Amino acid sequence: MEIFGNILVGISGLAWTIVYLDLIRKGFKEKACGMPLIALTLNLAWEILYGLDGLFFSKSFILVQSIANVAWALCDVFILLSWFLYGRQYMPDRAKGYFIPFTILAIAFGVLMQFAFYFHFESKEEASIYSAFAQNAAMSLLFLAMLFQRDDLRGQSLLIGICKCLGTLTPTIYGNLGGINIYILLTGILCFVLDVIYIYFLIRFRRKPRAEETTPEAARLP
Repeated sequence: MEIFGNILVGISGLAWTIVYLDLIRKGFKEKACGMPLIALTLNLAWEILYGLDGLFFSKSFILVQSIANVAWALCDVFILLSWFLYGRQYMPDRAKGYFIPFTILAIAFGVLMQFAFYFHFESKEEASIYSAFAQNAAMSLLFLAMLFQRDDLRGQSLLIGICKCLGTLTPTIYGNLGGINIYILLTGILCFVLDVIYIYFLIRFRRKPRAEETTPEAARLP
């Protein structure tokens, strides 16, 4: 059982690493931020908070996990940079003048939400788990909404969708190995369903323009 659990943790870590790296690659290549802003700020705040906590404060996490959290936070910094460079195009015209204040507000939102979990739970390990599944559920919904709100697929990829799904599915299984945790189970199922829907529409929107041949831009949504 322990070996199986370690395999699940390893798959999750690898999957999320691929997600971050492909978001960075496609973001700068295609001049687009492929992660919704609120999902990005929640992720960044979580990784910095629990990375630093594991290394310097409560030390409730194994060293490898804490180092991984810090490494993912650095990846998120690059994704945030892609937002600052290319994110303005996704805002309504009347909101573009408030791009910087809105971004700062979103960052503050992510930090305060993570602090709410961090200071509420006496166990920092529990705080990290419950906040992670909450933000993953929000992230899955936000990615799906982003897919329909934008008129192209720049910054997004099937690889990101599949790895994001695996990155949450494996810890959902791991979190229920020793017994059912209803919170992890329900939020994990919610993430899985939303991620599968996201993957389905990614495939559909990639293929439909080619079939209709209505535009030379392969990434253009119908």
